[in-house]
Amino acid sequence: MLDLARLRALHAVSVHGSVAAAAAALGYTPSAVSQQITKLERETRTTLLERRGRGVALTEEARHLADTAERLLAIMEQAETTLEERRGLPGGRLTVAAFASAARGLMPAVLADLARRHPALDVRMTEVDPHLSVDLVARGVTDLAVAHDWDIAPLPAPEGVEQTRIGEERCDLLVPADHAFAGRAVVRHEDLAGQRWICQPPGRVCHDWLMRTLRTAGHEPEIVHMAEENHTIVALVAAGLGIAVVPTLGTGPLPAGVTALPLEPAPVRRLYALWRTAATRRPAITETITTLQSHWPPPGTALACPPSPGGGPQ
Repeated sequence: MLDLARLRALHAVSVHGSVAAAAAALGYTPSAVSQQITKLERETRTTLLERRGRGVALTEEARHLADTAERLLAIMEQAETTLEERRGLPGGRLTVAAFASAARGLMPAVLADLARRHPALDVRMTEVDPHLSVDLVARGVTDLAVAHDWDIAPLPAPEGVEQTRIGEERCDLLVPADHAFAGRAVVRHEDLAGQRWICQPPGRVCHDWLMRTLRTAGHEPEIVHMAEENHTIVALVAAGLGIAVVPTLGTGPLPAGVTALPLEPAPVRRLYALWRTAATRRPAITETITTLQSHWPPPGTALACPPSPGGGPQ
Protein backbone atom coordinates (compact mmCIF):
# COMPACT_ATOMS: atom_id res chain seq x y z
CA MET A 1 0.00 0.00 0.00
CA LEU A 2 1.31 3.44 -0.91
CA ASP A 3 2.31 5.70 1.98
CA LEU A 4 0.19 8.89 2.13
CA ALA A 5 2.99 11.01 3.63
CA ARG A 6 5.24 10.12 0.70
CA LEU A 7 2.47 10.89 -1.77
CA ARG A 8 1.97 14.23 -0.03
CA ALA A 9 5.67 15.03 -0.50
CA LEU A 10 5.48 14.21 -4.21
CA HIS A 11 2.31 16.26 -4.59
CA ALA A 12 4.04 19.23 -2.92
CA VAL A 13 6.96 19.02 -5.37
CA SER A 14 4.45 18.90 -8.23
CA VAL A 15 2.67 22.02 -6.97
CA HIS A 16 5.69 24.08 -5.89
CA GLY A 17 8.09 23.07 -8.65
CA SER A 18 11.11 22.09 -6.57
CA VAL A 19 12.13 19.99 -3.59
CA ALA A 20 13.23 23.08 -1.64
CA ALA A 21 9.95 24.92 -2.20
CA ALA A 22 7.96 21.79 -1.32
CA ALA A 23 9.97 21.42 1.89
CA ALA A 24 9.29 25.03 2.88
CA ALA A 25 5.55 24.57 2.30
CA LEU A 26 5.39 21.32 4.27
CA GLY A 27 7.63 22.52 7.11
CA TYR A 28 10.28 19.86 6.41
CA THR A 29 13.92 20.01 5.33
CA PRO A 30 14.71 19.43 1.63
CA SER A 31 16.58 16.29 2.69
CA ALA A 32 13.46 14.89 4.37
CA VAL A 33 11.34 15.51 1.27
CA SER A 34 13.98 13.87 -0.95
CA GLN A 35 14.04 10.85 1.36
CA GLN A 36 10.26 10.50 1.21
CA ILE A 37 10.31 10.54 -2.58
CA THR A 38 13.24 8.09 -2.73
CA LYS A 39 11.24 5.67 -0.55
CA LEU A 40 8.20 6.18 -2.80
CA GLU A 41 10.35 5.32 -5.82
CA ARG A 42 11.38 2.10 -4.11
CA GLU A 43 7.77 1.30 -3.23
CA THR A 44 6.58 1.84 -6.78
CA ARG A 45 9.76 0.65 -8.50
CA THR A 46 9.44 3.75 -10.65
CA THR A 47 11.62 6.78 -11.33
CA LEU A 48 9.62 9.80 -10.17
CA LEU A 49 12.07 12.72 -10.42
CA GLU A 50 14.56 13.45 -13.18
CA ARG A 51 17.41 15.92 -13.09
CA ARG A 52 16.82 18.90 -15.37
CA GLY A 53 19.50 21.59 -15.23
CA ARG A 54 19.90 22.58 -11.61
CA GLY A 55 16.41 21.39 -10.70
CA VAL A 56 14.17 18.37 -11.06
CA ALA A 57 11.19 17.47 -13.20
CA LEU A 58 8.41 14.96 -12.57
CA THR A 59 8.20 11.95 -14.85
CA GLU A 60 4.90 10.98 -16.46
CA GLU A 61 4.42 8.34 -13.78
CA ALA A 62 5.09 10.92 -11.07
CA ARG A 63 2.48 13.28 -12.48
CA HIS A 64 -0.06 10.46 -12.40
CA LEU A 65 0.78 9.72 -8.76
CA ALA A 66 0.63 13.42 -7.87
CA ASP A 67 -2.88 13.67 -9.35
CA THR A 68 -3.89 10.59 -7.35
CA ALA A 69 -2.39 12.14 -4.22
CA GLU A 70 -4.45 15.30 -4.76
CA ARG A 71 -7.66 13.28 -4.83
CA LEU A 72 -6.65 11.28 -1.75
CA LEU A 73 -5.77 14.43 0.17
CA ALA A 74 -9.19 15.88 -0.68
CA ILE A 75 -10.85 12.74 0.72
CA MET A 76 -8.73 12.99 3.87
CA GLU A 77 -9.69 16.65 4.26
CA GLN A 78 -13.38 15.78 4.00
CA ALA A 79 -13.01 13.10 6.68
CA GLU A 80 -11.09 15.45 8.99
CA THR A 81 -13.71 18.17 8.48
CA THR A 82 -16.52 15.78 9.43
CA LEU A 83 -14.73 14.59 12.57
CA GLU A 84 -13.82 18.11 13.67
CA GLU A 85 -17.36 19.31 13.00
CA ARG A 86 -18.76 16.53 15.21
CA ARG A 87 -16.39 17.51 18.02
CA GLY A 88 -17.48 21.12 17.57
CA LEU A 89 -14.08 22.57 18.50
CA PRO A 90 -11.19 23.78 16.30
CA GLY A 91 -8.39 21.24 16.28
CA GLY A 92 -5.74 19.53 14.23
CA ARG A 93 -3.31 21.16 11.84
CA LEU A 94 -4.38 24.15 9.74
CA THR A 95 -2.03 25.48 7.06
CA VAL A 96 -2.31 29.15 6.15
CA ALA A 97 -0.69 31.04 3.27
CA ALA A 98 -0.43 34.81 3.75
CA PHE A 99 1.09 37.56 1.62
CA ALA A 100 4.11 39.39 3.01
CA SER A 101 2.59 42.49 4.62
CA ALA A 102 -0.30 40.49 6.12
CA ALA A 103 2.18 37.92 7.46
CA ARG A 104 4.02 40.80 9.15
CA GLY A 105 1.24 43.22 10.10
CA LEU A 106 -1.82 41.03 10.78
CA MET A 107 -0.96 37.38 11.31
CA PRO A 108 1.26 37.52 14.44
CA ALA A 109 -1.62 38.77 16.60
CA VAL A 110 -4.08 36.36 14.95
CA LEU A 111 -1.81 33.34 15.43
CA ALA A 112 -1.10 34.25 19.05
CA ASP A 113 -4.83 34.69 19.76
CA LEU A 114 -5.70 31.32 18.20
CA ALA A 115 -2.89 29.55 20.10
CA ARG A 116 -4.07 31.03 23.39
CA ARG A 117 -7.76 30.19 22.96
CA HIS A 118 -7.51 26.91 21.02
CA PRO A 119 -4.50 24.86 22.17
CA ALA A 120 -5.72 21.83 20.17
CA LEU A 121 -5.43 23.84 16.93
CA ASP A 122 -1.99 23.74 15.29
CA VAL A 123 -1.83 26.62 12.77
CA ARG A 124 1.18 26.69 10.42
CA MET A 125 1.72 29.83 8.31
CA THR A 126 3.78 30.26 5.14
CA GLU A 127 4.46 33.60 3.44
CA VAL A 128 3.24 33.31 -0.18
CA ASP A 129 2.37 35.73 -2.99
CA PRO A 130 -1.44 36.20 -2.99
CA HIS A 131 -2.03 35.08 -6.56
CA LEU A 132 -0.05 31.90 -5.94
CA SER A 133 -1.81 31.19 -2.65
CA VAL A 134 -5.26 31.07 -4.27
CA ASP A 135 -4.10 28.23 -6.51
CA LEU A 136 -2.55 26.46 -3.51
CA VAL A 137 -5.94 26.51 -1.78
CA ALA A 138 -7.71 25.26 -4.92
CA ARG A 139 -5.27 22.36 -5.23
CA GLY A 140 -5.51 21.38 -1.59
CA VAL A 141 -1.92 22.27 -0.72
CA THR A 142 -2.92 24.80 1.93
CA ASP A 143 -6.13 25.03 3.94
CA LEU A 144 -6.62 28.78 4.07
CA ALA A 145 -5.15 31.79 2.27
CA VAL A 146 -5.00 35.44 3.26
CA ALA A 147 -4.83 37.27 -0.07
CA HIS A 148 -5.51 40.73 -1.43
CA ASP A 149 -6.58 42.60 -4.52
CA TRP A 150 -6.82 46.25 -5.52
CA ASP A 151 -9.87 48.11 -6.80
CA ILE A 152 -8.59 47.84 -10.40
CA ALA A 153 -7.97 44.08 -10.33
CA PRO A 154 -10.50 41.86 -8.51
CA LEU A 155 -9.15 38.64 -7.07
CA PRO A 156 -10.51 35.60 -8.94
CA ALA A 157 -11.83 32.68 -6.88
CA PRO A 158 -11.63 29.37 -8.77
CA GLU A 159 -14.48 26.89 -8.72
CA GLY A 160 -14.56 25.08 -5.41
CA VAL A 161 -12.95 27.96 -3.50
CA GLU A 162 -14.92 30.29 -1.20
CA GLN A 163 -13.88 33.74 -0.07
CA THR A 164 -14.95 36.39 2.43
CA ARG A 165 -13.77 39.92 3.09
CA ILE A 166 -11.44 40.60 6.01
CA GLY A 167 -11.23 44.35 5.51
CA GLU A 168 -10.04 47.22 3.35
CA GLU A 169 -7.08 49.55 3.69
CA ARG A 170 -5.96 52.79 2.13
CA CYS A 171 -2.63 53.06 0.33
CA ASP A 172 -0.58 56.21 0.96
CA LEU A 173 1.65 58.26 -1.31
CA LEU A 174 5.13 58.31 0.24
CA VAL A 175 7.48 61.17 -0.60
CA PRO A 176 10.83 62.37 0.78
CA ALA A 177 10.40 64.88 3.60
CA ASP A 178 11.87 67.68 1.47
CA HIS A 179 9.72 66.90 -1.60
CA ALA A 180 7.51 69.64 -3.09
CA PHE A 181 4.42 67.57 -2.17
CA ALA A 182 5.41 67.17 1.50
CA GLY A 183 3.43 70.17 2.75
CA ARG A 184 0.21 69.32 0.92
CA ALA A 185 -2.98 68.07 2.55
CA VAL A 186 -3.76 65.84 -0.44
CA VAL A 187 -2.27 64.95 -3.84
CA ARG A 188 -4.42 64.20 -6.88
CA HIS A 189 -3.58 61.94 -9.82
CA GLU A 190 -3.25 64.86 -12.21
CA ASP A 191 -0.47 66.32 -10.00
CA LEU A 192 1.84 63.35 -10.55
CA ALA A 193 3.34 64.20 -13.96
CA GLY A 194 7.14 64.18 -14.14
CA GLN A 195 7.74 62.26 -10.90
CA ARG A 196 10.36 59.55 -10.43
CA TRP A 197 8.74 56.39 -9.09
CA ILE A 198 9.78 53.46 -6.92
CA CYS A 199 7.51 50.41 -7.10
CA GLN A 200 7.29 46.66 -7.23
CA PRO A 201 8.23 44.76 -10.42
CA PRO A 202 5.87 44.20 -13.39
CA GLY A 203 3.24 41.56 -12.72
CA ARG A 204 2.60 42.76 -9.18
CA VAL A 205 -0.72 44.52 -8.56
CA CYS A 206 0.99 47.65 -7.15
CA HIS A 207 2.95 48.05 -10.38
CA ASP A 208 -0.13 47.47 -12.55
CA TRP A 209 -2.13 49.99 -10.51
CA LEU A 210 0.55 52.65 -10.94
CA MET A 211 0.89 52.15 -14.69
CA ARG A 212 -2.83 52.10 -15.36
CA THR A 213 -3.70 55.01 -13.06
CA LEU A 214 -1.04 57.40 -14.34
CA ARG A 215 -1.63 56.56 -17.99
CA THR A 216 -5.35 57.21 -17.47
CA ALA A 217 -4.38 60.61 -16.06
CA GLY A 218 -2.26 61.27 -19.16
CA HIS A 219 1.19 60.60 -17.67
CA GLU A 220 3.76 57.94 -18.57
CA PRO A 221 5.34 56.79 -15.27
CA GLU A 222 9.11 57.00 -14.99
CA ILE A 223 10.03 54.03 -12.81
CA VAL A 224 13.61 54.40 -11.62
CA HIS A 225 13.82 51.67 -8.96
CA MET A 226 11.93 48.40 -8.36
CA ALA A 227 11.83 46.30 -5.20
CA GLU A 228 9.73 43.39 -3.95
CA GLU A 229 9.50 44.44 -0.30
CA ASN A 230 7.68 47.54 0.94
CA HIS A 231 10.42 48.14 3.53
CA THR A 232 12.96 48.43 0.70
CA ILE A 233 10.69 50.84 -1.17
CA VAL A 234 10.33 53.00 1.96
CA ALA A 235 14.13 53.06 2.40
CA LEU A 236 14.59 54.22 -1.20
CA VAL A 237 12.03 56.99 -0.69
CA ALA A 238 13.81 58.04 2.52
CA ALA A 239 17.04 58.36 0.52
CA GLY A 240 15.33 60.88 -1.76
CA LEU A 241 15.36 58.60 -4.81
CA GLY A 242 11.71 58.87 -5.78
CA ILE A 243 8.11 58.58 -4.57
CA ALA A 244 5.91 55.52 -4.10
CA VAL A 245 2.41 54.26 -3.36
CA VAL A 246 2.54 51.83 -0.42
CA PRO A 247 -0.18 50.06 1.60
CA THR A 248 -0.16 50.85 5.31
CA LEU A 249 -0.47 47.24 6.55
CA GLY A 250 2.80 45.88 7.87
CA THR A 251 4.83 48.92 6.83
CA GLY A 252 5.40 50.05 10.41
CA PRO A 253 6.52 53.52 11.55
CA LEU A 254 7.98 55.58 8.71
CA PRO A 255 11.54 56.92 9.00
CA ALA A 256 12.03 60.62 9.64
CA GLY A 257 12.90 61.27 5.99
CA VAL A 258 9.53 60.07 4.64
CA THR A 259 6.15 61.82 4.56
CA ALA A 260 2.88 59.93 3.96
CA LEU A 261 0.16 61.79 2.08
CA PRO A 262 -3.39 60.88 1.04
CA LEU A 263 -3.74 60.36 -2.69
CA GLU A 264 -7.08 61.14 -4.32
CA PRO A 265 -8.78 59.14 -5.61
CA ALA A 266 -7.27 56.83 -3.00
CA PRO A 267 -5.96 53.39 -4.00
CA VAL A 268 -7.87 50.72 -2.07
CA ARG A 269 -6.54 47.28 -1.21
CA ARG A 270 -8.99 44.60 -0.06
CA LEU A 271 -8.03 41.62 2.07
CA TYR A 272 -9.76 38.25 1.78
CA ALA A 273 -9.72 34.83 3.38
CA LEU A 274 -10.08 31.93 0.93
CA TRP A 275 -10.72 28.25 1.62
CA ARG A 276 -12.08 25.20 -0.19
CA THR A 277 -15.85 24.79 -0.29
CA ALA A 278 -15.55 21.24 1.05
CA ALA A 279 -13.97 22.59 4.27
CA THR A 280 -16.54 25.32 4.93
CA ARG A 281 -18.01 23.57 7.98
CA ARG A 282 -14.63 22.87 9.57
CA PRO A 283 -14.46 24.71 12.94
CA ALA A 284 -10.76 25.48 12.44
CA ILE A 285 -11.61 27.38 9.24
CA THR A 286 -14.57 29.30 10.64
CA GLU A 287 -12.75 30.22 13.85
CA THR A 288 -9.63 31.40 12.01
CA ILE A 289 -11.69 33.60 9.67
CA THR A 290 -13.61 35.08 12.59
CA THR A 291 -10.32 35.80 14.38
CA LEU A 292 -8.85 37.44 11.26
CA GLN A 293 -11.86 39.74 11.02
CA SER A 294 -11.82 40.54 14.75
CA HIS A 295 -8.18 41.70 14.50
CA TRP A 296 -8.91 44.05 11.60
CA PRO A 297 -7.67 46.74 11.42
CA PRO A 298 -4.28 46.17 13.05
CA PRO A 299 -2.79 49.17 14.90
CA GLY A 300 -1.52 51.80 12.46
CA THR A 301 -3.56 50.56 9.49
CA ALA A 302 -5.70 53.23 7.83
CA LEU A 303 -9.08 51.97 6.68
CA ALA A 304 -10.35 53.02 3.28
CA CYS A 305 -13.90 52.44 4.50
CA PRO A 306 -15.60 50.31 7.18
CA PRO A 307 -14.89 46.60 6.65
CA SER A 308 -17.61 44.27 5.46
CA PRO A 309 -19.56 42.59 8.28
CA GLY A 310 -17.65 39.66 9.74
CA GLY A 311 -18.81 36.49 11.35
CA GLY A 312 -17.02 33.79 9.40
CA PRO A 313 -17.49 32.23 5.96
CA GLN A 314 -20.22 33.67 3.79
